[in-house]
Amino acid sequence: MRLLCLLPLLCTFAVVQAQDTLPIYHKLAEIAVIDQKVMIPMRDGVRLATDIYRPKGTGRHPLILSRTPYNFNSWVDGRMTARSFIEAYEAVSRGYAFAVQNERGRFFSEGEWDILGTPLTDGDDALSWFAAQPWSNGKVGLIGCSSTAEWQMAVAARKHPALGAIVAQGFGAGVGKVGRFQEQGNWYRGGAQQMLFTSWLYDTQNDRYRPTLPKDMTQQDLIRISRFYDMATEMPRVDWTKAFTHLPVRDIIRNVDGQQGVYEKMMARKPNDPDWYKGGLWHETMPIEVPGYWFVSWFDVSSGPNIELFNHVRNNTKDRKMADDQYLIIAPVLHCSFKRATADTKVGDLSVGDARLNYDELTWSWFDRHLKGEANNFKQQNPRVRYYTMGSNQWKSADSFPLPGTQMQDLWLSSGGHANTRNGDGLLTAKQPAKDAPDTFTYDPMNPVPSLGGNVCCTGNAIQGGSFDQSQQELRNDILVYSTEPLTEGIEVTGFIETILYVSSTGLDTDISLKLIDVHPDGKAYNLDETIQRLRFREGFDKEVFMEKGKAYKVNMSPMATSNYFAPGHRIRIEVSSSNFPRFDRNLNTGGSNYDESKGIVVQNTIHHSKAYPSVIRLPIAPK
Repeated sequence: MRLLCLLPLLCTFAVVQAQDTLPIYHKLAEIAVIDQKVMIPMRDGVRLATDIYRPKGTGRHPLILSRTPYNFNSWVDGRMTARSFIEAYEAVSRGYAFAVQNERGRFFSEGEWDILGTPLTDGDDALSWFAAQPWSNGKVGLIGCSSTAEWQMAVAARKHPALGAIVAQGFGAGVGKVGRFQEQGNWYRGGAQQMLFTSWLYDTQNDRYRPTLPKDMTQQDLIRISRFYDMATEMPRVDWTKAFTHLPVRDIIRNVDGQQGVYEKMMARKPNDPDWYKGGLWHETMPIEVPGYWFVSWFDVSSGPNIELFNHVRNNTKDRKMADDQYLIIAPVLHCSFKRATADTKVGDLSVGDARLNYDELTWSWFDRHLKGEANNFKQQNPRVRYYTMGSNQWKSADSFPLPGTQMQDLWLSSGGHANTRNGDGLLTAKQPAKDAPDTFTYDPMNPVPSLGGNVCCTGNAIQGGSFDQSQQELRNDILVYSTEPLTEGIEVTGFIETILYVSSTGLDTDISLKLIDVHPDGKAYNLDETIQRLRFREGFDKEVFMEKGKAYKVNMSPMATSNYFAPGHRIRIEVSSSNFPRFDRNLNTGGSNYDESKGIVVQNTIHHSKAYPSVIRLPIAPK
């Protein structure tokens, strides 16, 4: 999740290609003082490399800060590149200073890097340094998507007086535990590992033997060598469709001759490990009392935890004025792809219509209000929550999320015992079945259900995120399919989708995976969201409780979230299986550690649905 958002204001999903950008640099140099490779000291003596751009003249200005683990060096292949110049020009032309800073241990920044392990005091020290500069008005705003957003929440909770506002986009990998979600920075979902971090750390983690620069280098020397040496690794390309299949998962990066860094240590960290609470993750015990503008994507890896954080901040701050200064946008796009929306926005193969917004104007209006003190009309023009409903393909507004007046509708799983495949007899019904035959399928971890689209990022060529027709995959016998009859009236489902399943297995441990599907009249079945639960954690992440063969257990699935209009003639569908690979790692069903195992066990898993075992999905129906 901390992937490729080097230009947070532009919020593109891809790295800006190395191209000569002298024109934008010359325009920037006309209006800005450019001060690169400024080594800002932290309290322990470590210095963080920072490029600063500020308006010429003697005035005082607020600062926009973007901190990142990625390379923002101005030179690539001997050519000056865009990276920071476009966003710096935008900021300076509006009367702001702009700074981009590397996390400790990354590129020219000193110290040791750890994934979200940077001391929170680095945030304090940077804010204090910027606020004390003679050109500063004492106010700093934070902006970024993914890696440039994830650190913002924990630092915001420290209440530094210089921090005036944040703009956090696609920030889920910075969220530890909040409400119903304990994903620990998106490392887990329901206790199953999200494999995106394997491919992300392959490209990002520091090798234990990486070269470092002397700590006494001057700014002038750093600027000079940056023209031809940028400390950036050039990782060989990996076919992740094959690489992810290697077992044990602990050795995947080693198997492709990757860098030796924090990955193996992270693989052994369980959801309740105390180390999750020692680094840079934000947890619900850390009050945020800073104005927050929160940007979420329906097809991001972390829409549920992100929305839950927004609600938690609003509902738990003691300062009601601060609760009133939290705003949320939910767009129908992939991770950090807000500005890739077009007049015909597509996520995967699904067209969701014109999903564009003027994010620049929204962002600058927000900062003008909080960092410059301008009495603008941001509050009058912007709803508390702006969300996009797919299916009807329109932006909507609300005072909260879920929407006021939402009604939860129960749809019960039912079948005659043959819900396997979309040709089976699985149903979703408004009436609870009195007596039903359970549905059983074989889960072989060596032949998992392959991920097809989904709410994902950062997995290289292994998964293309978004919504795709699942109907051919639904012919697999290890997928149970439950559908409503074609709808006679349209239904808008907006909010958190809750699911309770009753499960038994022949194994000590297994996974249950779930997808929410919109089935079109032509039979195409488009995925909207997905979740998973590792059953050893069904009673909570603070303990592991294994299963007894044949015994049925109640499983509360981690909630899904969406806003989708199911039009007349469409059907609401869920898929139930035990794998979604490589979106999530495979449960080898042994009851062992899983991350260090190479052999799996084939198990028979059963979904029960009857009066005694009322398996149900609860849909949030938006008020008409």
